[in-house]
Amino acid sequence: MTIPQKYWVAVLERDKKFDGRFVYAVRSTGVYCRPTCPSRRPNRAQVVFFTGSEKAEQAGFRPCRRCEPTAKVLSQSELLSQVCRYLEANSSESVPAGALSRMFNISSSHLQRLFKRALGVSVAQYARACRMKSFKTAVRNGSDVTAAIYEAGFGSSSRLYETSDSSLGMTPAIYRKGGGPVQIRYTTARSSLGRLLVAATDRGLCAVTLGDSDRELVSALRDEYPEALITRDRLHLCEAVDRLLKHLNGAESCPEFPLDIRATAFQRRVWEELRRIPYGTTRSYSEIASKIGTPAASRAVARACATNPVALVIPCHRVIGKSGEPGGYRWGKKRKERLLEVEKAGRRVR
Repeated sequence: MTIPQKYWVAVLERDKKFDGRFVYAVRSTGVYCRPTCPSRRPNRAQVVFFTGSEKAEQAGFRPCRRCEPTAKVLSQSELLSQVCRYLEANSSESVPAGALSRMFNISSSHLQRLFKRALGVSVAQYARACRMKSFKTAVRNGSDVTAAIYEAGFGSSSRLYETSDSSLGMTPAIYRKGGGPVQIRYTTARSSLGRLLVAATDRGLCAVTLGDSDRELVSALRDEYPEALITRDRLHLCEAVDRLLKHLNGAESCPEFPLDIRATAFQRRVWEELRRIPYGTTRSYSEIASKIGTPAASRAVARACATNPVALVIPCHRVIGKSGEPGGYRWGKKRKERLLEVEKAGRRVR
């Protein structure tokens, strides 16, 4: 296939890969365009190709106002970043997929694929997450629930309540009260990795954290649920603590616990996959991304690991960099390295 033929096929298919490599001009209109221009395809006999905008203009053609061929061609990561920033800045508005694709000069289907590959969610799911973030910010800043719902752009209270359980872990009204009147019991214990805090609601464990002091761990729990009824209760949690300590001391698998944790759909997919990693083995962030069907979402997987609220129960320490480096860990890199060392050796922590 000759170069002109290849370029013409790219125009017919609006092939994104050729953006920035050439422009095509139409003699009958005097306009030149990107190969991805959404305008109606011209008659082939009227088309000439140029390697860049400058040469097209030297030949007397003017740039298309629709596809703006003189504008910088963004990489996919740059494009994704721009779309995300736009959705975040306009989270209170409903932006139709067609309008979004026209705004960024990209087809709706290609934009959806880009989001799925890189972030593991659809454009609509990302927009809802932005609205939920706005809602959380509003209620934490003192807005009442009804005002926050409409300020965030949900349109009606029912739209928020439909997704509140998975996104907030509780109803919006309870979240507005900082977790109250939810009762959270917690206890702390000494472990081979420092201090261990275990907390639970009536529905299941809501926090398993590691740190250097009880004060630090309890303060973090209270910051997350500022108005919940939080009480120390060793008796109700002694079994969970004992099982976790036994796991730290060499058990081959972490016991299954009922959980009451907030999570997006993507976080849940990642965390479920983490719980499938066998004791003593590791996976890379990219492997987890591929396992959940989003091979380009390694960074999003890393973020999901970093927000894991229940150490050990969801073994995010078993996810490492592709190079074999341990990578970051919410409760400290040294603890992660120690956990990996112990699990790999299959021996007790001393």
